[in-house]
Amino acid sequence: MSQRTIDLSLSVLASVAGFLLSWPFWRDFQYWPESHIAWWVDFATGFPVAIYVFFVFIRSLRTLFSHEMHAAADEEGEP
Repeated sequence: MSQRTIDLSLSVLASVAGFLLSWPFWRDFQYWPESHIAWWVDFATGFPVAIYVFFVFIRSLRTLFSHEMHAAADEEGEP
């Protein structure tokens, strides 16, 4: 259970970092959508999707490394 909490926390942190990097302040406010409401709706739908994508990526990366570790252990055990 704690591993999922760590993965979820990392996913939220990565999504917040992505959101902050896309903030118009970093582009000298040159880009704003036509409607601020549209931007907030886009954020409200995109942020949970970003959390899910990061969560799945971290979990699959962990599985990949786990399989690699088991494969390396099996190779060491063979004569």
